[in-house]
Amino acid sequence: MVRIVFFGTPAFAVPALSALIASPHEVVALVTRPDRPKHRGQHVAPSPTRLVAEAHGIPALTPEHLKAPAFLSTLEAVRPDLGVVAAYGKILPDAVLAAPRLRVVNLHASLLPRHRGASPIQAAIRAGDRVTGVTLMRVVSELDAGPLLATVEHRIGPDDTAADLESALARLAADLILRQVGPLIAGRLDEQVQNHASATYAPRLTKADGQVDWTRIAQAVHDHVRAMNPWPHAFSYLNANRYVIHRTAPTSPPRAGRPGEVLEASGERLVVAAGDATAIHVLAIQPEGRRTMTARAFLAGYTVHPGSRFGPTTAP
Repeated sequence: MVRIVFFGTPAFAVPALSALIASPHEVVALVTRPDRPKHRGQHVAPSPTRLVAEAHGIPALTPEHLKAPAFLSTLEAVRPDLGVVAAYGKILPDAVLAAPRLRVVNLHASLLPRHRGASPIQAAIRAGDRVTGVTLMRVVSELDAGPLLATVEHRIGPDDTAADLESALARLAADLILRQVGPLIAGRLDEQVQNHASATYAPRLTKADGQVDWTRIAQAVHDHVRAMNPWPHAFSYLNANRYVIHRTAPTSPPRAGRPGEVLEASGERLVVAAGDATAIHVLAIQPEGRRTMTARAFLAGYTVHPGSRFGPTTAP
């Protein structure tokens, strides 16, 4: 049995944390991001991992600064053998990496060195990758650059959203860490240095990243919509009104059109021109401040004329 300190914040980290809690090993502390305001009401809410830890009587540490002497003293006092990181959200300084007796490892939601950074799941979908996975790596001070210990692959479905893929990879991460804790503590996992020249980066997303670029081909627009679901959501403007686009499918255009141009707007067919004479069928759309609608429900309640254009602002 080893004493584990777990670093993690969002829902992605919950299956791995729960699996370790249920294992023969002892999770002696959780380190998670401080409580933040959430949703429109801006109510302060604990992280998903903190809810799990506190339900099992595990102390949750929420340091603002990882180099703070009080936090480092508390971390050392729990005498961890192993540190496990899953989407914690901050780079761990050397003082934290030195606290566990053995090492600190990270469950990263990509096949490193591809998609290092804060949004690997969205990056894989947006890039059109067909396969991704989870990498177990030793943590070093440089972002996601440590040596590889184990990987597991997962095929990305053609209509998988970031929410779908996150759920699948979270389960794989939990299984991976359970299978590898024993070899880790026995020193039986060989380290493989990453090919740093092949690294790609997936920076933290902002709301602005959701904007649809209609000049890209239909498949790329479809991948973008999937990648932005559930946050920050794909969006575009039509006649100065902002619309969130939830579901799409590439489709055969009835004719060529300018990127963003509405080619069809009747029945359940809301078809928009994309780049290179391709087109997108918008399946679910949400007007600002309203509920999400199917294309049929949207066209029944809103007037949309073929020839009008989606774009970054008012259609030109």
